[in-house]
Amino acid sequence: MNSKSIGIAALLLVSSTTLFAQAKPEDTEIWSPEPKVVTPGKTNTDPPSDAIILFNGTDEHEWVNVKDTNSTAAWKLHDGILTVDKAVGDIETKRRFTNYQLHIEWRIPSDITGSGQARGNSGVFLASPGDGDEGYELQVLDNYNNKTYVNGQAGSIYKQNPPLVNANKKPGEWQSYDVIWTAPTFNADGSLATAARVTVLFNGVLVQNNFSLLGPTLYIGKPAYKAHGASPIKLQAHGDKSEPVSYRNIWVRPL
Repeated sequence: MNSKSIGIAALLLVSSTTLFAQAKPEDTEIWSPEPKVVTPGKTNTDPPSDAIILFNGTDEHEWVNVKDTNSTAAWKLHDGILTVDKAVGDIETKRRFTNYQLHIEWRIPSDITGSGQARGNSGVFLASPGDGDEGYELQVLDNYNNKTYVNGQAGSIYKQNPPLVNANKKPGEWQSYDVIWTAPTFNADGSLATAARVTVLFNGVLVQNNFSLLGPTLYIGKPAYKAHGASPIKLQAHGDKSEPVSYRNIWVRPL
């Protein structure tokens, strides 16, 4: 190594030492703005302090009939539980949402009959934009000991993605979904900018891991996006003849 190379190496060493000497822990500390204080619920299923309570067992004032959004939901309310009334049909929230965290509990009747898709069928539509679109369905069904197509069982994004595992409890036991929903976004011309994404914990078990939806969930055909904005959350009154599903303890945190 000649004297010039030695000089350059020495200069680089000095510069590097000086740089590290000048760096401080404070250089990478962020102090503001401070995150908002949120008080957690007493249990993991209780709503935190900033949640919107969609159903707490006393009334249905946050819900309307999908067939007539000027009418109340009018499902069967008893003992703090909301049970599907198939004669009434689907219900949806008065409020519209984009991105959110959702907690919802549901129960398949202990005396459930039927098989396949006709066994405690309902659904949580994470967004229901209307205009003829069904929306984006997280399936509710009894699959404790009931075989069906895997992208239609409980915990699936209906007809798009099966659950990672089968985390069903027995009929008659309360079950829960905890959902992180990221709504799709659209360009000014109506084309898709970013797809909807969803993460789902089913009875505390991860069954959907940031899955990117292909569009609304369809019974028949291939999904395709159509531009929409904030949307209600919808609960399905499925037309099968099995005993109806019940819901309780529903809350949401807009993100």
